[in-house]
Amino acid sequence: MSNITEYFVGIDVSKDELETCIRPTNKSLTFANTEDGIALMVEHLKTLSPSLIVLEATGGYEMAAVNALGCKGLPVVVVNARQVRDFAKSTGRLAKTDRIDAQVIAHFAQAVHPPLRPLKDEQTQRLDALNTRRRQIIKMITAEQNRLHQAPEWTAKTIKSHISWLNRELKKIDKDISNLIKGSPIWREKDAVLQSFKGVGPITSSKLLASLPELGTLSSRKISALVGLAPLNRDSGKFRGTRGTWGGRRDVRSSLYMAALSASRSNPVIKDFYMRLTQAGKPHKVAITACMRKMLVILNSMIKNMTAWQEPVPEKC
Repeated sequence: MSNITEYFVGIDVSKDELETCIRPTNKSLTFANTEDGIALMVEHLKTLSPSLIVLEATGGYEMAAVNALGCKGLPVVVVNARQVRDFAKSTGRLAKTDRIDAQVIAHFAQAVHPPLRPLKDEQTQRLDALNTRRRQIIKMITAEQNRLHQAPEWTAKTIKSHISWLNRELKKIDKDISNLIKGSPIWREKDAVLQSFKGVGPITSSKLLASLPELGTLSSRKISALVGLAPLNRDSGKFRGTRGTWGGRRDVRSSLYMAALSASRSNPVIKDFYMRLTQAGKPHKVAITACMRKMLVILNSMIKNMTAWQEPVPEKC
């Protein structure tokens, strides 16, 4: 038997602090979520040579630590916070503090071993940030337009002015996204392949490039599960429930949803698939979700082989 101890690290991230727990010793350490604090944490963890370091996705507060750990070659993975919370409930850990959360994350790392995935480089993070900001601006434009319908005369002018400014910012961000993709030979080629598929436009393409770097590297089943489009069973004993989808990357699904709506009208393969499902009695939402999965599988294969979309040749009567 080997005497080498495997260490698993859980890091609970907040705006100001990084609460760290190391299993199997359950030693807890607190570092400042600053450049100096992160450097101290990385140097300490390097001495342990941990098997796995797990953090929760916290809206961006974790990125500086993740990048620093990744740059030093440490095995770090970011997981969905809901996964960890469900794990905590399953082990009876219902209390919630930063220290307890770090302990739960470390236990999750040791028990579940979430798979390591490639970390986003600086350019990918930039593209992801631009896509996020674009989505935020669109939400603000929609909100202001809704307010404008009921706004009194003396406030309508300021709302219109704000909408005009937001539209100018949206154009700038679209230009920045386009220039960023054009500046990368790899992205430029992948973007051309993705947009060759009828239904996929520049917005969906840039979202896939930024938020789904695994596209083209995984099997159809795994890429569908990663995005949250793999149908999952809900059976128990003799009961056979309706299969459904959940989890995964919501922002990617949102982009694929809009693309599937477009493809169900313009792409002959997806259109035919959608019509067959609806004619068989499937509800619209179920049919569109199935179209999203079919599109994802096709796009995954296209990127894997770096081949543009080719419409099927109609059969001769």
